[in-house]
Amino acid sequence: MFNEYFVFNKEQRIGLSVLVGLIVALQLLYFFVDFSTPKITSGEEEKWLSMQTEIDSMKAISEENTYKIYPFNPNFITDFKGYKLGMKVAEIDRLLAFRKTNKYVNSAEEFQRVTKVSDSLLAAISPYFKFPDWVTNKKQYATYEKSNFKDFSKKEKIVVIDMNQATKDDLVKIYGIGDGLSDRILKQKEALGAFVSMDQMQDVWGLSPEVVSELNKHFKIASFPSINKIDINSISVKELAKFPYFRYALAKELITFRSMNGGIKSAEDLIKIKGFPVEKVKIIALYLDFK
Repeated sequence: MFNEYFVFNKEQRIGLSVLVGLIVALQLLYFFVDFSTPKITSGEEEKWLSMQTEIDSMKAISEENTYKIYPFNPNFITDFKGYKLGMKVAEIDRLLAFRKTNKYVNSAEEFQRVTKVSDSLLAAISPYFKFPDWVTNKKQYATYEKSNFKDFSKKEKIVVIDMNQATKDDLVKIYGIGDGLSDRILKQKEALGAFVSMDQMQDVWGLSPEVVSELNKHFKIASFPSINKIDINSISVKELAKFPYFRYALAKELITFRSMNGGIKSAEDLIKIKGFPVEKVKIIALYLDFK
């Protein structure tokens, strides 16, 4: 009964063939031809798009440079740390002047009274204030003031050790230094070859001003150590970047300066290099050979 539906005359067969061919042609056309309309970008949009990469890189740098606050003793705020915390120059100067009188602030309220910082700034930084235990637990330590320990007039004699001869056992005896910090100090000494100044303790990450002060009481640079100095006028960028005071970008700037000026003749040339840490030039120069 269905056969009659599939019996076509010549015209019908031709029509069906044309229809199938047209369908196949349209499918192939849809598959191979892109009918999307290209987006027309104005000159101003092209300008903004060309700057997008630079904007993204600046955002990344900004995020990396965000200053993270760790607990600290406000009595030892430096100019740099005060600036990073948002303090004004006058406020930092008031604190430094107060400390020169050999006095200490023992509370957030006293810190504000001395520095005259705003309430909003105090609220932001005071949660990170860390005072010694004898300040926060005065009642507990008051009994010791009345004890017989007060009768001892002689203090224990401090034996000063050469910092370049110090061992891990020597370092962990200092209050505030554990296994991690002692290992970090020794690794820094190994990377440098030797310490040439106790000021280099400030370059060891994680050492608070109080700990650095204690290190200066117990250690010193007894004599200028024997160092394999870096030949600054022949070293490559890759090798120079391994030295702790030179990252790759600074090492590249130094080599560029050396090439353009026929060499680096003295420490005075170093401070002319873009990005060079001028405040450390005297120490860094001791590791370099300018011949």
